[in-house]
Amino acid sequence: MVIYGRASGLGVLSPDATRGLPGLCNIWQMRVPMVSFTPVFCVTSFAFLALMTSPLVAQDKLKVAIGQMETWVNQAPVLGQETGIFKKHDIELGNFATQGSGETLQAVVSNAAQVGVGVGTLGVLRAYQRGAPIKIFGASFTGVGDLYWYVRADSAIKSLADAGPGNTIAFSSSGSSVHNVVLAFVQKHNIKATPDQTGGLASTLTQVMSGQIDIGWATPPFGLREAADGKIRIIANGNDVPTLRKQTARVEILHDSVANNPDLMKRFMRAYRESLAYLLNDPRSTKLYADQVHVSEPVITEAIDRFKLKEGKQLDLISDLDTVMADGVQFKFLDKPLTREQIADLIHILPPGI
Repeated sequence: MVIYGRASGLGVLSPDATRGLPGLCNIWQMRVPMVSFTPVFCVTSFAFLALMTSPLVAQDKLKVAIGQMETWVNQAPVLGQETGIFKKHDIELGNFATQGSGETLQAVVSNAAQVGVGVGTLGVLRAYQRGAPIKIFGASFTGVGDLYWYVRADSAIKSLADAGPGNTIAFSSSGSSVHNVVLAFVQKHNIKATPDQTGGLASTLTQVMSGQIDIGWATPPFGLREAADGKIRIIANGNDVPTLRKQTARVEILHDSVANNPDLMKRFMRAYRESLAYLLNDPRSTKLYADQVHVSEPVITEAIDRFKLKEGKQLDLISDLDTVMADGVQFKFLDKPLTREQIADLIHILPPGI
């Protein structure tokens, strides 16, 4: 019988289990009451001890930057990590929030994060065109029906048409899908309000309620409680711009260090697909999300239905990219559209079942 040392105490192995093991030494006689045996204590076989006390496969650790981390549409990596889905695929996620798409994109470009969730498609195209080491691994949201704009309840503004040059309309960060919609409001639909960058959801609400910004932006379920309480009024939706309704407004991205690692890429995609399926199809996900964001399940369910969140949330199809690039040129985000070869290199979506 062999006794081996480890951090958690002593383990016991049968003599047969130790035959042929290298580095075992210091054999001595030990006697305990009623039982006499010859133990073997290993003091030199570090590899043997590591084998007995550590997982056979170390988990790959990935940092994930998430713009507006509290929103339902961005919950796949959060719930996937929380429920152990990524762990099953030997991956550990370090999820952290950013103030918007621009900050998320920069985190991935600099490799401060290896994954970016909910990143404005135009911003990604521009960064790639300028040499950023990134790949798109899936669509994040198609259409912009999950974005809405609101005013304080006592505002004289009843619709976007009421806003004049002296009014301000919020967007999160440059190159974000929110920014894209606001530019479309102004340039394509002749809205007179002046765009103003306000950052994330909470900071935007604070600026609206304090009178610093006239028209704020949000995505559900954020703000719905304030709307129900009569503190704010919703006056516009992203899908009010017809040309944006079929566009993939946001994408999910990876740093090249992940995209160029075939084994890690396959395991990551399997885990992400499983996490997304859990978010979309398992009723338990709604309760878990409700508990995390401290919003009631009925409010979340109503938001999912009202804003058609499940319809826009899919991974495999990047829609209407030619129009996205044309808008990018018009809004001066892109010097010119990407070539077909560039698009083929940028989009790196592994199919289901890999």
